[in-house]
Amino acid sequence: MNQPIDLYFWPTPNGWKISIALEEMGLAYNTHLINIGAGDQFEPEFLKISPNNRMPAIVDPDGPDGAPISVFESGAILQYLSNKTGLFGGSSAREKIAVTEWLMWQMGGLGPMAGQAHHFLKYAPAMDPPNDLPYAKDRYRAEAARLYGVLDRRLAQNEFVAGGFYSIADMAIWGWASLWEGQQQTLEDKPHMKRWLETLAARPGIQRGRALFAEKRADFREDKDAQSTLFTKK
Repeated sequence: MNQPIDLYFWPTPNGWKISIALEEMGLAYNTHLINIGAGDQFEPEFLKISPNNRMPAIVDPDGPDGAPISVFESGAILQYLSNKTGLFGGSSAREKIAVTEWLMWQMGGLGPMAGQAHHFLKYAPAMDPPNDLPYAKDRYRAEAARLYGVLDRRLAQNEFVAGGFYSIADMAIWGWASLWEGQQQTLEDKPHMKRWLETLAARPGIQRGRALFAEKRADFREDKDAQSTLFTKK
C-alpha cells in the first residue's frame, strides 16, 4: 500500500486546490500546517521543499520509480497528482490540452489578479499606515471582473471549464472564484459561473478539502505582525 502524501498547507485558495484534489482522488495524506501569518513558510526545512517560500507543497514518499519526491507550486502539484492517479486530467489528447489551458489561465491570470484584488480592496487600506489606493483598487477589481466574464462565457458552452468533464482545472479555479464577494464582484450578470460554483460546492470532495483546518483561517486586517510577515518580508 502506498504511504500517505505529506501535504504542507494553510487554508487559503491555493491550499484548497491540493486538499480538494487529494480528497477527490481518494489519496491518503498527512497535513503539516504552514502558518503563513506566523512566517512558517520561511523556515529552512520548508524552504528545502518549497524554495519560493509559498505553500502548498507536497512530499510523496512513493514518487517516480518508487523514490520520494517533493513538489511545489499548486499547478504543478495538481498535474503531478493527476498524472499519478490518471484522474481528472482528461482522457483524450484534446481534453488534456484543454485542462492545461485552463489550469494555466488560473495560475497566470485569475489567481494573481484575484489575489491582488483581495490585497488592495481588503488588506492595504487596513495597514499601518493605510494604503487606500483608488487606482490599484479599480485596476484589480476590473481585471477580476474581466476574467470572470471569460469564465462565464466559457461555462455558457461547457458544463465544466475544460469541457463536459470535471478536472483539476475546476479544482484550481473554484477556490478563488468562490471568494468573488471579497473581490467586489457580482454574479448577477454571470449565471453560468453561478451555476458552476453551486455545482462544485455540492461535491463532497470539495466540501472536505475546503473544510480542512477551516478554523485556522483568519482575517489579517487586525493582525499587524501577520501583515508584516505576509506583505513586507522577503
